[in-house]
Parts: sequence; structure tokens; C-alpha cells
Amino acid sequence: MKHFIERFAEAAQNNWHKPAVCDYRGETFYYADVATHIAKLHIVFEKLGVKVGDKIAISANNTARWGITYLAIIAYRAVAVPILNGFTADNLQKLVDHSDSVVLFTERKMWANMAAEHMPQLKGAICIEDFTELWSKDNILGEVIPNLQQLFRAKYPQGMKRKFVHYEVGGPDDLNTISYTSGTTSSPKGIMLSNNNISSNITFGVTRIKMPLGSNIVSMLPLAHLYGLAFEFIYPVCSGATVYFLGKMPTPTLLMQAFKDVRPYMLITVPLVLEKIMRNKVIPTLEKPALKLALKIPGLSNIIYKSIRKKILASFGGNMKHIIIGGAAISGPIEVLLKQIKLPYTVGYGMTECGPLIGYEDWYDFAIRSCGKPVDGMEVRIASPDPLNVVGEIQVCGDNVMLGYYKQPDITAATFTDDGYMKTGDLGVMDKYGNIYIKGRSKNMILTANGQNIYPEEIEELLNTMPHVRESIIISRKSRIIAIVATDNDDSNPLTKSQLKTIMESNRIMLNQKLPAYAQVSDIEILDDDFERTPKNSIKRFMYK
Repeated sequence: MKHFIERFAEAAQNNWHKPAVCDYRGETFYYADVATHIAKLHIVFEKLGVKVGDKIAISANNTARWGITYLAIIAYRAVAVPILNGFTADNLQKLVDHSDSVVLFTERKMWANMAAEHMPQLKGAICIEDFTELWSKDNILGEVIPNLQQLFRAKYPQGMKRKFVHYEVGGPDDLNTISYTSGTTSSPKGIMLSNNNISSNITFGVTRIKMPLGSNIVSMLPLAHLYGLAFEFIYPVCSGATVYFLGKMPTPTLLMQAFKDVRPYMLITVPLVLEKIMRNKVIPTLEKPALKLALKIPGLSNIIYKSIRKKILASFGGNMKHIIIGGAAISGPIEVLLKQIKLPYTVGYGMTECGPLIGYEDWYDFAIRSCGKPVDGMEVRIASPDPLNVVGEIQVCGDNVMLGYYKQPDITAATFTDDGYMKTGDLGVMDKYGNIYIKGRSKNMILTANGQNIYPEEIEELLNTMPHVRESIIISRKSRIIAIVATDNDDSNPLTKSQLKTIMESNRIMLNQKLPAYAQVSDIEILDDDFERTPKNSIKRFMYK
């Protein structure tokens, strides 16, 4: 299998004078610039005494320089350690130390709260904003970086040329990246991904979801997580595309303006983005009496849905051909509407431990409510006596599956079955066509006193469609099923707490009419604010037990 850094080298050679990575409304780096910066960073690594297999950590906002740094690390055959910039300085120090990183790329403001003595293996810290020195042992960076241009010219007298863009790649099972996940328990694990793990994902992308030359993409997901890293950055630059980094959590106004300016070929996102657009823009239009009546006329309904699809795609810049959703399921009613409109969306399935892909299907063959079929090089099975009908744990093996958890052999061993399949912790079924349907997380499943299994996500999906419910979680408390709700209260005309309580009680009654007796919700508790979330934007369920 071709290493993804080899694919990048080919893309750089073939697109030398084209933009590769850009900060939206900021710096632009052409493929020639990226290759030049990689060569310069390699000189820095050499002078610091970095060896093949050494770990180099990155913790910063998404930027073009973040992407360049990652490519430089991999091209040097070091191990990249992406760490969320949402961690505190103290936690970042602990992760840098735990990962045995010898170099850290971070932002100046973060380093100001850190202390090198807490990271004894560290040889140097580099400011990712401009590649200047933050700190180094024995002042090595202080001597190298000011003279880097001269050192570069000495090594490349003719300057950087296409013919110099070739990188050693090592073996398929060599450690490539350690990804520290936040999870929901505040005890991060370092997921070890090999050359083969990530290259298999990128190979799937460039061969199955081909991006035409000259394509653009807007990157807004965290690069410290594999979903954003692999498919909003590595896969596009290996395809010769241009990546525009938003750099921070975008406001709807900024996001839509970026789509208009960049005209992306593809959108890789989480369900919330599409759901907000549908709930705020599309559904209110469809609820108008005249339009509701028109939608009942077969020929006219197709014309209306086609017009809506055209307007949505125009709001995404007018060049959107694929909308790939991951991280969670889409609300049932919203997904039905997306299908009716024939929006080019699909829902994938993955996890960091698989770098990240497990399931995918092209939008035109995608089965509603599924999360695709097993991707190339992966096998998926349901640990159930009847995988088509009886829910069981989803277990996987194949090219994408991680090497294990860094320095945690016991947890690694417990994650795999005796015959080598990785336990995902997800519950689901798989139909005869190979479509995977997730029913929930095994750790979230509620087991009643009489042995009935309750899958909170299924109840939450129903509740989330009810009046003034923005989000919800279902928990078990003292043998009672409780719903906790974050409301969708209009700031311009807010409801009182008493009014909301009355509405939620009505919701509870309607909800229970759709649920079996053993899954009846006893009470709905209303949050004053939003749910507490992890850096990956998942609800911290453990806080509400």
C-alpha cells in the first residue's frame, strides 16, 4: 500500500505552483512552499538530534502551519503526536511527557503557562505561528533558527526543486501517529496508529471519493482528531486540492461566507451543521400552508424539493458535490427530509482507533438510517446470534485498526477479542447488504431490573423532534428512566420556566405513547444552560448520571 506521504510528494510535484494550504483570510502556502518548509524543519530536527521514531507533539489551533508541521514530522519518519489545544497547560505538559515527545509545536500564549522542567525529554519548543524558538536545551534553536535560511541554501544551493521532494517511509507497521483522545472521562488514551492504518484511509479516499484537480475544501474540524486530520487535510492535499483552515469554531455567518468565497467541492462535517440549516431555514418554509398543500401534489412536490436543493447547495458555494457526515447519527425526521430533497449526503462510521474509517457508502447508494458499509480493507461483524435482527457489539478487524494504546498493554489486550477483532463498544445490526445500523453505545445501554435492554439514543432521537427540545440524554436513576433536556427557547420571545415545564410534560406523555412499557420516561428535567461537552463536542454523559 502506498504511504500517504508518497501520495503527498506526487501531489506536490504535480501541483507545484498551486495553493496547498491556506488560512482563510490569512496566509497561503503553495505546494512548493510546503515542500520548502518541510525541508527547513528537517534541518531543525537534525540539529536538535531528533531520530527516526522520536515523538513530536503539536498542540495549537488549526492553521496551515499546523498542517505543514504534521507533514514535516511524518516525512522525517518521526511520530506525530497531535494534542487538542483545548487542554490546559498542565494537562498538555502531562501528555507531552507521557508521549515521550522530544519536540513540541504550540502557540506562544500556551507556552507562557508551561515549564520545560515538567517535560524532561523535551529538546525544544517551537512557536507554530511563525516557526520561531520558544525554548530549547543548550540554546540549540537559538543558534539554528536565526541561521536557517543560510543552512537551507547550503543544503539546497539551487533552492527547493520538485526533484528533491522524495521521502523515506519505513515499514507498514511502523508507528506513525499517537492520537490522544479526550473521551468523556478525563483520562486520555494515546491511540497508536501505524503507517498502514492512516495510509489505508487515505487510499480509500483518493480512489473512492476522487477530488478533481483544482478542488477546494473548508476545514473546520479539529486536526488533533483523525476525522479532521485524515479527511479535511491529508486526503485533500494528497489529491492536489487546496485546504482552507477556518482556524477556530466558526459562527454561522463566517461559515456561510467561507463557503461562498471558497466554493468547496466537499463538506465534511457533523450532523449539527446540517440539522441547524434544515430546522432554521428549510422546515419553516415547508410548514407554510400553501407549500404544505403543494407538497401533496406528486409532480409539484418534486419541483419544490429540487428548488430547495438548489438553494441549499448554492448557500454552500454552488460547487458542492459531496456532504459527508460523521461523529453521530442525524435526527430521523431531518434525514427523511434530506432524502426527499435528494441532497448529496452520506453518513459514515468511524473512530480514532481506526484512523478513522469503518463504514462508508456513496450518497447515491446510501441506505437511510445506516452509516454505510465496511470500507475497503476492513471486516465488520456483529457479536450477536442473529446479526440482522438482534443487536450486538460491532467488532472490526483489518488495515485501519490501531496498533494499541500507548503504554497501556492491559487496556489494549482487553480491547481485542481472542481472534483479533477490536471491540468498538458500539451496538448495532448489519443487514444482508452489509449496511451497518448503530443502535447505541454499549456503555450507555440501560439494563432494567427484568433484563430488558434500553438504548438511550433511540429514545433521545424521538424526544429531540418534540417541541422546544434542542438536545437530550436518557439516563437511569434509582431504577427510573429520566430525560434531561436542553431547550430550544427563542431569545426574542422566551418562555417562562413554568411554560417550559408544561410543554415538557406534554412531550413526556407523547413520548411514552411511542415507547414500550419497560422504557417509559418518568420525568423530564430541564437544564438552565447547554450540556457540558468534551473537546470533540460530545455530551459529557457521565456528569448527568
